[in-house]
Amino acid sequence: MMAKRSSFLLASFLMMSTMAMHAGELKVLCTTFPIFQITRNVAQGRENTVVQLLLPASLGCPHNYALTPQDMKKLSGTRVLIVNGLGLEEFLGAPVQKANADLVVVDSSSGIKELLRYQDDDHDAEHDHDGNAKHEVHETDKDQHEGGETEHEHYHSGTNPHLFASPRMAAQLTGTIAMGLARVDPDGAELYKKNAVAYVERMNKLAQEFVTLGKMLRNNRIVTQHGVFDYLARDTGLEIVAVVQAHAGQEPSAAEMLDIVKTVRAKKAGAVFTEPQYPAKVGETIAKETGIPCAILDPVVTGPESAPPDYYETIMRKNMEVLRASLGTK
Repeated sequence: MMAKRSSFLLASFLMMSTMAMHAGELKVLCTTFPIFQITRNVAQGRENTVVQLLLPASLGCPHNYALTPQDMKKLSGTRVLIVNGLGLEEFLGAPVQKANADLVVVDSSSGIKELLRYQDDDHDAEHDHDGNAKHEVHETDKDQHEGGETEHEHYHSGTNPHLFASPRMAAQLTGTIAMGLARVDPDGAELYKKNAVAYVERMNKLAQEFVTLGKMLRNNRIVTQHGVFDYLARDTGLEIVAVVQAHAGQEPSAAEMLDIVKTVRAKKAGAVFTEPQYPAKVGETIAKETGIPCAILDPVVTGPESAPPDYYETIMRKNMEVLRASLGTK
């Protein structure tokens, strides 16, 4: 009887200790894999700050995602939700506030300028006199939300939300995430700032490597799967002459395929680049029809949930080798 009581007391003590430990935790939830990776680097070394991923690491861009009961459970038990912003997470809204009214939402894109609009007609992109899509740069509203609600209007008006695929823009996301964490956890502010400065330095170094590579490429005209590489292309000096999928996940029609092939030939594109998150068949067909290389570029929108801190840099440097091999050098 005494042994049973001792076991019960020990179990109760352990349970209370565990509850006390969890009570002191700052639970941070990130919507997508890229935001998760940046946040892990920023929060690295902060005791009792637990960074988790909301969506599956293998999902990719959540353009058509719907929240599951498991997602709602995760949201109900977290303190901070860090989002990509710019409407990428259209699945967020009233259900999130219902799940957790005290949730602090940090929009990593808040305040970032030099945003691009999508290149297709459906997103109101401007076109030049030849009918070719052009990038349009515009600024975010100065009063864009930094917490509370996720901003949607920019995406609906055509803003490209794929900032994470550009190291230069990823550096800006890093700063916003660090400030968001510091507001919720002031005691960790110095560490978040220190980690952010180090990661920003790494991102800017990576961005400069892309700039240097861009100046060396023999052909800078490319075809991409969808709009995920628009920011990287701008930073590297690449010209996207055609996009295989005007809407992510939606294959082009036969007529659209013909138009893409005509554009590729007219613009003398150097290569077609697909993404590991989507089937490559259409891109391969376009490359075969036009006689140019087809290769895979990874926007690092997916990856292992336990990826090392430098995973983004590793994949991006592999992308550099793919660009070099596919487009040639001067």
